[in-house]
Amino acid sequence: MTAQATSIASLPVLGETASQTYPIATLYVVATPIGNVADISLRALHVLSLVDAVACEDTRNTAHLLTRFGLNKPLIAAHQHNEREVAETLIARLRAGERIALVSDAGTPAVSDPGARIVDAVRAAGLRVMPLPGPSAAVTALSASGLVNDQFLFVGFLPSKAKQREGVLQRLRAMTATMVFYEAPHRIVDCVAALAAAFEPARQVVFARELTKLFEEIHRCPLSEAAGWLAADAHREKGEYVLLLEGAPEAEQEQDVEAERVLSILLAELPVKQAAALAAQITGRKKNALYDRALQLKAGA
Repeated sequence: MTAQATSIASLPVLGETASQTYPIATLYVVATPIGNVADISLRALHVLSLVDAVACEDTRNTAHLLTRFGLNKPLIAAHQHNEREVAETLIARLRAGERIALVSDAGTPAVSDPGARIVDAVRAAGLRVMPLPGPSAAVTALSASGLVNDQFLFVGFLPSKAKQREGVLQRLRAMTATMVFYEAPHRIVDCVAALAAAFEPARQVVFARELTKLFEEIHRCPLSEAAGWLAADAHREKGEYVLLLEGAPEAEQEQDVEAERVLSILLAELPVKQAAALAAQITGRKKNALYDRALQLKAGA
């Protein structure tokens, strides 16, 4: 794909795409490329050429994408700070019979991106929502990971504060599904350190960096080697990341269940700190993790 704009009219549009029905008074949730502009679908291009306006996360990014394909549409800023207000505007326009497209800066709207509140409001108003599937960083990374598992859990971005992040990860220790995290380049080192502190060193982790872009990199290794891999090349602290972490083996899950059972029994008779320390001795689990869990159990009691 060159930098020169390509007209949608010059693209070979499949007859199937053009012959389909695209009703009015409908919000079209359109997935857009996560890096490589050539990944946009013919159906997405056709809908973007039909709609009356495009609600988008960043008008500059979307204007650039549309220009690449010779399109020029009115743009409505719809980001995390104004979703509720914009939803009312979009609902009014949809009720007037317009077609509106909803896009994010990259990938599928409402997946760690704005959009969910708008879709919810449009549905609550009794209006139609039509999804156009396409690029997704999470699914793209999973497809190239080689991690064999019938299930995955999309976690998205972890909290930026260390204590909150540690709490989330401790609750995920017994998860048997592959876990999917998103992470920004300036936080990737801290994120990997937190994963190494919370999970067993033998677990497999997959780094998927700059997916579909020129410097795409996908690397799989044991969690014990993850920090070293990052440190080996300064360029690896640049670019958006998808991290995949292998789920807990069934035996590990059973051990965590047993540890919580023991902790609950001890909490009925002992203070939190003492119960956690004794449970750690009995079960072999980490004392700090058991202490945090004991606090949660006490708070919920």
